[in-house]
Amino acid sequence: MAWRQIINNAQTIPVSTPYGFSRFFSKSTPFVVKVGIPEFLNGVGGGVEAHVAKLESEIGDFQKLLVTRTLKLKKLGIPCKHRKLILKYAHKYRLGLWRPRAEPVKA
Repeated sequence: MAWRQIINNAQTIPVSTPYGFSRFFSKSTPFVVKVGIPEFLNGVGGGVEAHVAKLESEIGDFQKLLVTRTLKLKKLGIPCKHRKLILKYAHKYRLGLWRPRAEPVKA
């Protein structure tokens, strides 16, 4: 009985669209159309962009970078802090929660 009331009440709650939040921001964030390894690492920041040449020569493809594991990055000589940043943002990118910006953020 209680479960039936919860389910019925949950069905009557209006669900807002994710696009409703766009009105609170004054300007949209520009995204890079084509994302490769250099654009991805520049978007991550934190000194990770120093490894662009190494990752492009060893991994080659951006899609392979997204599924690369930490042991492979460790064998390439990438420090722990940079590995963590790369893997964190690769996971966010795969889920669609993050994309590199078109122009670098001014600090």
